[in-house]
Amino acid sequence: MSERKRTHSSIVFLSAALAAGALALADCGPADAPAPKPPTVAVAKPIRKTVTDWDEFTGRFEATAQVDIRARVSGYLETVAFKDGAIVQKGDLLFVIDPRPYEAALKRSQAALASAQARVTQSGRDLIRSQELLRAGNVAATVNDQRVASARQAEADVAGALAAIQTDALNLEFTNVVAPISGRISRKYVNEGNLVSGGDGATVLTTIVSLDPIHFYFDADELSYLKYTRLSLAGLRPSSRDVPNPVMIATSDETEFTHEGRMDFVDNSLDRDTGTMRGRALVPNPKYLFTPGQFGRLRLLGSAPYEALLIPDEAVGTDQSRKVAYVVGGDNVVAAREIKIGRLFDGLRAVTDGLKPDDTVVVSGLQRLRIGSPVTPEMKPINSGTKTGETTAGAGAKQ
Repeated sequence: MSERKRTHSSIVFLSAALAAGALALADCGPADAPAPKPPTVAVAKPIRKTVTDWDEFTGRFEATAQVDIRARVSGYLETVAFKDGAIVQKGDLLFVIDPRPYEAALKRSQAALASAQARVTQSGRDLIRSQELLRAGNVAATVNDQRVASARQAEADVAGALAAIQTDALNLEFTNVVAPISGRISRKYVNEGNLVSGGDGATVLTTIVSLDPIHFYFDADELSYLKYTRLSLAGLRPSSRDVPNPVMIATSDETEFTHEGRMDFVDNSLDRDTGTMRGRALVPNPKYLFTPGQFGRLRLLGSAPYEALLIPDEAVGTDQSRKVAYVVGGDNVVAAREIKIGRLFDGLRAVTDGLKPDDTVVVSGLQRLRIGSPVTPEMKPINSGTKTGETTAGAGAKQ
């Protein structure tokens, strides 16, 4: 055999040996490799709880009472007895108008009363003597009539003097301007030494707004008003016109609705320009956190209590326009379940359709799921934040 033939035979033998080895490896590889372990995911049973929907509105705080403090008598302003912007109580002294002219007027009226009372006494004696003489025929009837008229005139003068004293005493009292309500006072509008006017066109000295309690005004759209009306007619939710329904308030810098109040007014017609109904709540304000003109947010009872299934909001997935929850079956295989969702309650999403109380829902690890593939479920109870069955506040119409 030539050298060329021997080289060709070696190459053919080597190729055959390599092919046989490759086939042997292909046959034994898949059979010996371990199968991948299904991913571990956290699962939980939905929480069944009685919840109540709350609707959210934006509004503004307003004082329950606001008073312009005006001078009731004219005179020079003598004293300002408060600090600008302070809290004042009903009856506190605010201003003093020079009282001396009114003290003098009161003394004149008192002197006039004493004079009138003296005339009453004298005219009464004259009338008694006149009547005795008239019975004896020693005086004319006209003279007796004059004595009667004089006595009545003196009595009328006493009544007039008493009225004048009352008026002058009031005017003197009005020189001390006191707070008619409790609340926060504004700045003084007039400085000491200036002449102020009473009566018509009376000078405004300052203003006071009440703070505790305080009103919260808001506007509800027409659809909300219709919803509340239908709920009331069906006996599912009382009307705020008849019952002081509860509200929850949050200021503009708060995320939680922690301040409680009660509805105390609903207007009698919708605004034609805005299509809204004005409502009002009464809110306690003992620490003066709220002030008139301040913005806030209000949650109003939006439904009757009802049973709902709650799952964590992060357990809700999206498939195009659908909302889905991922359910683990008895064989630990994942299936997607189309659901309808409601509002948030303490961080948990209400599911109104598509789930059952005994479903096992994937609550975390959604990124590791494959529909129709097995998983290793790990039970993790849902933290509801409140006791089972307790009515909780929703987070508005977040969907």
